[in-house]
Amino acid sequence: MRIATWNVNSIVPRLPRVLEFLEQTAPDVLCLQELKNTTEKFPAAEVEALGYEVAAYGLGRWNGVGIVSRVGLSDVVRGLPDEPRFDGEAEARAIGATCGGVRVWSVYVPNGREPDNPHYAYKLEWLESLRSLVSSELSSGPFAVLGDFNVAPTDDDVWDIAVFAESTHVTPPEREALARLRKLGLTDVFPRPLKYDHPFTYWDYRAGNFPNNKGMRIDLVYGNSAFASAVKDSYVDRNARKGKGPSDHAPIVVDLDL
Repeated sequence: MRIATWNVNSIVPRLPRVLEFLEQTAPDVLCLQELKNTTEKFPAAEVEALGYEVAAYGLGRWNGVGIVSRVGLSDVVRGLPDEPRFDGEAEARAIGATCGGVRVWSVYVPNGREPDNPHYAYKLEWLESLRSLVSSELSSGPFAVLGDFNVAPTDDDVWDIAVFAESTHVTPPEREALARLRKLGLTDVFPRPLKYDHPFTYWDYRAGNFPNNKGMRIDLVYGNSAFASAVKDSYVDRNARKGKGPSDHAPIVVDLDL
């Protein structure tokens, strides 16, 4: 089985790239983040024409998540139980489904903005809700939570830690939240890079950041023992970040022997 995750940074302008990825890379399951549209406006027909089922969760604005699968799609859950709201509004940041016997969650963790911003506290609360969800669903069967976590787990996961010293994504509370999640019994499925020595998954659109590999590893795949022990390969598809009009994130592709 091949499972991938990709923050597409708006599904509508990125649709040709997503369709190309589905045709060429042929994942059995693709988790999507940052759709930036509503559930009803997800371009399901185009994806379904390639043999995939679609489950999307979008409220417009700047979030939205989805799962597409060609190995079945059942037990769909949109949102986390008792998840926090920001400024009193719900955000579409998590969707779960069972695909080919694997329980997957596609997540788009809040950015946090700055450590003194209310969005940062919201981010930490949201991660705690995710931990509660994972704790309730974790079982002996294959399980994984995949997506844009907006946290770099270690200093090596940013191109220059000095640049990020006063910003989000690298603060101790964020990293501790990830550690608590892993302690439930999850493994960081560490991908191999196609180029350079570290598998960054995000590069800002600023000129020179991508070709100079000034990136971050903030897209993650966390799997339980049944999932992690079945991994045969995992890589960052850096080529998907190239060319005209890309997302600022690259997909992670995981091959499993299940």
